[in-house]
Order: sequence, then C-alpha cells, then structure tokens
Amino acid sequence: MSANTSYAVPAPLDRPAAAPNTAYLIASGDLRESANTAGWPIQQQLEAGVVEAFKSQGWTVVRANPVDPVTGHGFISSQRMGLEVFKQIPVDAPLIVAEAVWQYSHHVLAGLRTHQGPILTVANFAGDWPGLVGLLGLNAGLTKMDKPYSTIWSVDFSDDHFTGAIAEWVKNGTITHDSGHVHPVTGFAEGPEKVLGEALADQLAVEKAIIGVFDEGCMGMYNAIFDDELLNQLGIYKERLSQSALYAEMLKVDDAEADQIGAWLTGKGMTFKLGTDEKTELTEAQLRWQYKMYIAALRIADDFGCDAIGIQYQQGLKDLVPASDLVEGLLNNVDRPPVTTRDGSRVIADGAAFPHFNEADEGVAVDTLVTNRIWTAMGLDPANTLHDVRWGEDYDGQFVWVYEISGSVPASHLGGYDKAEGWRQQPVFFPAGGSTINGVSKPGEIVWSRVYIADGRLQVDLGRASVVELPAEETERRKQATNPEWPIMHVVLHGVSRDQFMARHKANHAQVAYAPDADTADRALVAKAALFARLGLPVHVCGDLGEVGRSLIQAG
Repeated sequence: MSANTSYAVPAPLDRPAAAPNTAYLIASGDLRESANTAGWPIQQQLEAGVVEAFKSQGWTVVRANPVDPVTGHGFISSQRMGLEVFKQIPVDAPLIVAEAVWQYSHHVLAGLRTHQGPILTVANFAGDWPGLVGLLGLNAGLTKMDKPYSTIWSVDFSDDHFTGAIAEWVKNGTITHDSGHVHPVTGFAEGPEKVLGEALADQLAVEKAIIGVFDEGCMGMYNAIFDDELLNQLGIYKERLSQSALYAEMLKVDDAEADQIGAWLTGKGMTFKLGTDEKTELTEAQLRWQYKMYIAALRIADDFGCDAIGIQYQQGLKDLVPASDLVEGLLNNVDRPPVTTRDGSRVIADGAAFPHFNEADEGVAVDTLVTNRIWTAMGLDPANTLHDVRWGEDYDGQFVWVYEISGSVPASHLGGYDKAEGWRQQPVFFPAGGSTINGVSKPGEIVWSRVYIADGRLQVDLGRASVVELPAEETERRKQATNPEWPIMHVVLHGVSRDQFMARHKANHAQVAYAPDADTADRALVAKAALFARLGLPVHVCGDLGEVGRSLIQAG
C-alpha cells in the first residue's frame, strides 16, 4: 500500500457552546403524526409556562428544534430525528425535556444517555392529554439506564412547588423531593403469609415460568423491556412470539366460532355502543376480529406452554386489525368465554384467568404472574391489571387519582359484565377501531405495585390504596376530562401524597388487584413482598399499612 494513501477520516462533530443562564428545551413526541398534530396546542401551553418560569429566574430557554412547517408541530417524532436534534445542543448545557402528551422515550434516549449537562423532565398535570404519563415513562427509562435527572410537574406553572423547584434546579442542577413515604422492607413476621410468599418464590425459581411476548418495545417504552439476565434470575424466561403469527392464527378462526364469544358476552349482560361507520364507530365486524384475536392468543399461548402473554399491538397490528384491548381484559378475568384447543378436545386454562401483561410491559409481566399465583393461593379473585397513572384532583378533602387503562380491565373490577360497556377506541390512536371494556371500577381495597429496573437490578414498590366511589356527575366530569371510552378507577393512596408519588414512581403504569377487605389486602401485600424478597429483589413499601400489615412486615 502506498505511504501517501489517504482515508476518509470523519471530522469531530462541532457542537455549539453553552451560553450562561440558558437552558435548551426538547419535546419527545408520538410516532403517530395524528397524535402529534392533535397534541401540539397543549404542548405549546406547557412550553409557554416553562419559559415564563425560567424567565422569572433570569434564564433564557432555547428551543433545540423549530416547529416543522410541514407537520405544524415541534415534537421529536423519531429516533433518527432525535439524533439530529441533539447535534445542535451543547453537550454540557442544562436541558429540559417538556412533555404534555404521550411520548416515545427512545426518540430521545440516545441523546440523553450521553448528555453531560443537568437534565430536567417536566410535564403539565392535566387530564386531557397524557403528559404526566409520558413523563413517568421517560423518568423510568432514565432510571433504568442509570442517568441522573430531575423532575417536576404543575397544573398552571405558578404554584410554589413548581416555581421553587425551578429555582432550585437553576441554582444546583438538581431538585430534592420528599421520599419519607418509602420504607425498605427488612424482614417479616413468621406466619402463613411469609410461608406462602417464600414457597411460591421457591416454586418459581425451581420450576420456572414462560412469558410469551408478542413483539417487544411497545410505544417506545424502554423502561418496559427487561433483560433476560434479570428475568432469568427470578425463574422467568421469555418466549419471543410474533404479532404476524398472531394475525395468521386469527385468519384460521372461523366466523361462527368467533361469534360464540360475542354471544357469551352479551349473555352475561355486556353491552356495546355500535354504529355503522368503520372509521369512527364500533361495528360488529371490528368485534368479530377481536373475538378471533382472543381465541388465537389463547391457542398460541397453549402451543408454547406460556404462563402469561403480552400483546404489543402498537406499532404494527394497529394498522391491520382492531385493538387488542377487549382481548386483554377478557384474558385477565376468571369468568371469561371458554376457548378450546383447535381439535376441540380441551378448554384452555378452564375456569382460570390467563395472565396478560398489557402493552407487552415486562414489569407488568412479572407482576401479573406473581399476583395471579398469590391471590389464587389465598382464595382471592386473581384478576389484576395495569393502569396508566393518568391524572387526579382533590375531591372532598382528599386527593383522588384517575387511573385509566387505555382500553380494558377485567370485568370483575367493574362488578361484572353487566356493568361493562364496549366503546370504540379513538380513531386518532386506533385507526382500525375495536372495543374497550369500559366502566367504573367498584369501590374496595387494593394493593398497587410496580416492578422496575434501578441500579442495574429489578426492584419493586408496593402499597395500599382504596378505590372510592364518586358521585356520578364527578365521575363523568373526570371521564370527559380524560378518555371517556376507557375504564376509570378512582384511587386514594394510603399515606402517599400526589407529589411524593410523582417523584418516586418509576413507570407510567401501576398494577392493581382487589382484596375483599383491608386486612386481607394487607396480608396479600405481605405475601407478595415476601415472594419478591425471597427472589432477591429490593422491596419498598410506599405509604401506610393497616395494623395487620404493620404487624407482619418490618420496613425502615
């Protein structure tokens, strides 16, 4: 080779220099342009509030990318776009990630991972668009990748909590939140709950379990993808399944068999808001596809011997068939339409709920599998589900959260199928439609929880809450302020304030399961904590337990 051969050596990227008292602002958006366009006005309101708050501190906020004249919005709408935007941001500049809508975290995670300046995530606290849901998902992703960040939220960006936090961040690059509600578990009293939890943990570790994942990585939820090495330590292994295989199996289900599912549901008293316009209304044709998906999902799960399954649905299936939500709600309920093997010789999981982890969230996969086994062993209804931590407001002297899953809950959470209504999913997000299982969750005692990744390992937070009944007009107001087609749960957390929960929670989802009374809920929580502790997870009780719970568990 000649000594004077020249190579195409790339020049180092020339990043701009950070200016004093200046923060850069980005907004991670949806992958769906319809959602970005519709959500842009509320995002503009959020950004205006943030800019004004920084202005009052003598700081300037620079938007890292302008509004696109073609799309009409300023969201980062793909991972590639995120890489390009970060090239224009000083690597050590203070950085604000402002979220008023659902966002795909992976659009910005590459840039955030290597950013050297302080990072602030901020959201509005409102119901009409899921900005705080997106915020919690992004925060959980940053926690998973061990990236330091600060976070804050506000209803109107003028309250003392928000303005004080901004003042702290511009001064120190960090925000301190109250975490006095978090109590690491240090031990358990000898008793049946400890025995049960540890025995189920040992069974899982020795006999193992399979979770079937129909395509990973739903809606940019980096925080919801758990490495095999972490799951395998619990005795849980993935069966990686394809949504194309699910669709192919749906094509094998004949109309008559699908229609039997619909007849079973209407026989139980479930009603559907039907129309004829496929683009905007729920139709019988959409329901038939959902019934076929329900049958197909169970048969594939049976083929692979899965103990739980999770359907991603978005992206991919949303452009092909109606939503998977009706399917998910049915699977997680004990009382559900029977499905036989292809030859008709056997009912699959007869008389039992078949755990489904919605949106292929693998934190939910671990949680739903464990909860199903504990609640079943205790003789309780094992129906459990995730909810988006959507929003909330004070009502009658207490803060009442709006928990809303974006589709369906087990019918038993509503009080039965006769309390459930099928509504069409919104065309903005679900072009092929499909029914939800809509309704208001019954009042009662619940255990809430979240399995997440922090410090390179799986951890779990869990606590107690009450589902309360609000007047019909208040429930309707809250549904109309969020998504009226989705089921709602009115939740009062025990011993955890709004801001404590927001600062601590490492997910956009919370898992919930009912118990018949407060003492039983405490006992179930203790058994669940004992199981996770036996498997080696750091366990944290968040908030207050009742007398029974306090007597059975030791927490710092």
